[in-house]
Amino acid sequence: MNILFITADQWRGSATGYAGHPHVRTPNLDALAADGVAFLNHFSQAAPCSPARAALYTGLYQMNNRVVRNGTPLANRFDNIAKAARRAGYDPTLFGYTDVSLDPTGRYPKDPDLTSYECVLPGFTTRVKLPEHERPWLSWLAPQGLKFGDNAEAHLPVGVEPGRITSAPPAYSADQTQTAFLTGEFLRWLEEQVGERPWFAHLSYIRPHPPFIVPAPYNTLFAPDEVDGFARAESRRAEASGHPLMDYFLDTATTDHFIPGATSRVAKITDAEFRQIKATYYGMIAEVDAQLGRVFDAITERGEWDDTFIVFTSDHAEMLGDHFALGKGGYFDQSQHIPLIIRDPRQDALGRKVTDFTEAVDLFPTLLEAMDVEALHQPDGRSLEPFLQDAATPPRWRDAVHWEFDFREVASQFAESWFEARSTELNLSVTRTAKWKYVHFPTLPPLLFDLERDPENRVNLAEDPAHLRTRIEMAERLLRWRATHLDQTLALKELTPEGVVTTKP
Repeated sequence: MNILFITADQWRGSATGYAGHPHVRTPNLDALAADGVAFLNHFSQAAPCSPARAALYTGLYQMNNRVVRNGTPLANRFDNIAKAARRAGYDPTLFGYTDVSLDPTGRYPKDPDLTSYECVLPGFTTRVKLPEHERPWLSWLAPQGLKFGDNAEAHLPVGVEPGRITSAPPAYSADQTQTAFLTGEFLRWLEEQVGERPWFAHLSYIRPHPPFIVPAPYNTLFAPDEVDGFARAESRRAEASGHPLMDYFLDTATTDHFIPGATSRVAKITDAEFRQIKATYYGMIAEVDAQLGRVFDAITERGEWDDTFIVFTSDHAEMLGDHFALGKGGYFDQSQHIPLIIRDPRQDALGRKVTDFTEAVDLFPTLLEAMDVEALHQPDGRSLEPFLQDAATPPRWRDAVHWEFDFREVASQFAESWFEARSTELNLSVTRTAKWKYVHFPTLPPLLFDLERDPENRVNLAEDPAHLRTRIEMAERLLRWRATHLDQTLALKELTPEGVVTTKP
């Protein structure tokens, strides 16, 4: 059985047609969901990219894999999906990136791989590596008459002053995007796959990750004045006063990462500009969906659709103007709620929509079960295969989701100075049920939200005496989660006179 593992960076879980979004257009993903299982309450375990992908690729929560920021090394001792695929007889091949910082243990101090968080997850064969500088894509554009000094120049809007938030398109066309480039490389590789050996491909798309710009016709596919509104307080000042972490985010965020050619602060973005960003983001999603259609058509034309296990998901999501923020990280659902579709050709599940809580760490054991290979460490996630076989919720399934976010700045110490705290104190843990969300910090004040009455997380009940019992119960739930998911790789083994005895968690 072939394995196609697709990630699209920074994709909000609600931003698909099959999930019922009123504006977003994703006909190809909708068709995939109709032919498989869509998980509607699926959450990432961390942010930004490296921490999110460490959990995704290893099946371990951040408290166990310890990748806390972009640039934190992923220890060699951990198993991952690529290593497991090799044990199963595949040659797992990467198209795009994995954002992994390699373990420096035993490496030469001047090894250039120790200067980047954009190395490749150990175990993958790299067909196309597309790091942040995007040079392979730029070199592909050059013979087509588009020569840019760097990717920042490539993403500038045409006919508009750099830094403006606009619907103006870039110089490259819809057939020349990074998504089209990676898709074309995958299709060429796919034609090389002959014989009886199944293939494993990881298509890791950068979009709809910023900068927010997209070519025609996607740049005007959505009108800014018609997109949905924002979850936020009545003003930036009110939002910032809700918690010291939001004060920090809203006071320090700049637009250079999000808007081509911009150098101002996110705090200066107007409501109309936020709406334009959202319209552009939805257009970026439509562009990725169109390229996914090429992928699915090619697999079908090869007669391999019914022999290909397909996963579509994201690493984390995007705030997109909610709470006056852009990007990812923190305690809001908008940053961590992500899409997930799984199509298992061995099952008859067609169009099922799962509303149970699922987590990114579940994909590691799910993929390993599909490949019929054992993990070399005890994952924190659980295989989703029962959902693919049966509509019933598996026994003892989770009734909450969890994520962590670390906002230390090891090199610059900027956050440490801002909060007057040690690096190890700048993190948070979230436990979220259908009704309650509790956020715990080592030194900053805790947060408690009643999601039924306050889905936008605007009223913190943590200091309300009437909700003290709930706060304690949620804190105890968080402690139980951490205690249950301490690394069990060797703790579930015992040496006896008869040899090694292993039990299940």
